Amino acid sequence: MERNIIKMAIPFPIITTERLNLRKVLPTDAERVFYFRSNKEINKYIKRPPQTREMSIAHIQLLDYNLKTNKGISWGITTKDSNVIIGNICLWNFSKDKKTAEVGYDLDPKFQGQGIMSEALKAVLHFAFEIRGFETIEAYTDYRNIPSKKLLKLHGFIPNEGKKDTDNQNNEVFYINH
Repeated sequence: MERNIIKMAIPFPIITTERLNLRKVLPTDAERVFYFRSNKEINKYIKRPPQTREMSIAHIQLLDYNLKTNKGISWGITTKDSNVIIGNICLWNFSKDKKTAEVGYDLDPKFQGQGIMSEALKAVLHFAFEIRGFETIEAYTDYRNIPSKKLLKLHGFIPNEGKKDTDNQNNEVFYINH
């Protein structure tokens, strides 16, 4: 029987699944954050300016700010065997009424195809709906990103044909309601 354990660390919720730990991204993770934000394979569908290590440190500070201001929660994904971040998953872009959030994720290519992001997404959706009380979770993904679209559909997301991403015309919008 699969069980997710959520420890409400003040103010950060640590999530544990069968194989994974979803933990806070720390300043000591700056090199891994830089890797995720600058790797060409990971970012091939993301519109992002070229990254520097300093930008990665600023990004970690932004994650802290979003957490403290209740605008987002970002988890570093690690295996139970290592504390090194192999991916990231976040809930962010919270609506003013805190009923809708956006999910985003990325994963080191060495760990893709192993069900890791599926396991992490399932746990984060449980947290979003059952703990935080969100009613709708949205996801924006490039129409060419077949693995991401497959992951979203596997977890019950459906296309939102009436909504467009004004910042990126290549993105399709998906959503799931509680």
